[in-house]
Amino acid sequence: MNHIPPLLIIDNVIAFLDSHGLGSGPLSWKRIGEGQSNVTYLLERDGERFVLRRGPRPPLPKSTHDMLREAKIQQLVGPQGVPVPEILAVCSDESVLGVPFYVMNYLEGEVITDDFSGQLASAQNKRDLGRVLVDTLLLLHDVDTTKPGISELGRPVGYLERQVQRFGALWDVNSKRNIPEVAHIAEVLGQNVPETQKHCLVHGDFRIGNLMFAPDSPLTVEAVLDWEMATLGDPLADLGYMVATYATADSRPNIMELTTVTRQPGFWGRDDLVNYYAEHSGLDTSALPWYAALALWKSAIFCEAIYSRWLDGERPDDESFGTMLENGVPELLDQAMGYLDDIN
Repeated sequence: MNHIPPLLIIDNVIAFLDSHGLGSGPLSWKRIGEGQSNVTYLLERDGERFVLRRGPRPPLPKSTHDMLREAKIQQLVGPQGVPVPEILAVCSDESVLGVPFYVMNYLEGEVITDDFSGQLASAQNKRDLGRVLVDTLLLLHDVDTTKPGISELGRPVGYLERQVQRFGALWDVNSKRNIPEVAHIAEVLGQNVPETQKHCLVHGDFRIGNLMFAPDSPLTVEAVLDWEMATLGDPLADLGYMVATYATADSRPNIMELTTVTRQPGFWGRDDLVNYYAEHSGLDTSALPWYAALALWKSAIFCEAIYSRWLDGERPDDESFGTMLENGVPELLDQAMGYLDDIN
């Protein structure tokens, strides 16, 4: 039986925290968040709380799970008015945990998944949530990308073409099975790349579940989370992903609909989100089916990587998500195929 290295080596974490003056004394920890790719822990020492974020166990595909870059991006966008956690310490030394990681401050707040309760649970807040969601996306897309550091996060020209090429190449690396739809979708996407109307900061995983709301101020976004895939590119890539993974009463469920509460009556639908974004951004959203297909196709490919790690026994505590992926990945590809029918 293969030895599975621990995700946390407690003595090493304590030494790292001590070296950066982060708390004192014994350490308690627990895994938090709904992330299935990277791993997040709540750490507590003598009443002080911190959050540690790291990638999965190596080996990792090139240019994935880059925690050093994710930490840097948050340090860059915070001063531009984007709500993000404070990065307290970054570790590039892989001998500590086997992969780079960073530690950020702990924020009290609510992440909406399958419940909408407390101060949030009013008819007005249900209606306002969609507006707040899109306003936050518009804020990200208005970040000044000419600023030092931010301007170096990516090459916006050719972003969409590179996305198709890069993720298409990852399937054979990530998968243990042959699903012909992957190559077919890549071909159709590559032949119908829309013209980018604007270059901007792209989050790459923008959805309700990656927003944290302040506990004492309903619908005030305290932090935008999970910046691993952020780069410079086409803003409609974020909009397409957000819409394709947004649960509504009449949408087919998929494994990327992680905030199921929006299926309830009273929440905005997908058309509401798109129309509000178009009105306030001035962008033409008629090509959005292409971006939605790209989003679900990409999601299928990185979910397949999770499935392969699960099959290899690298996710021993995963008793639910891994089992869903055998059929969940093909379902994502099937929905992506549906969006392709709306192209042209």
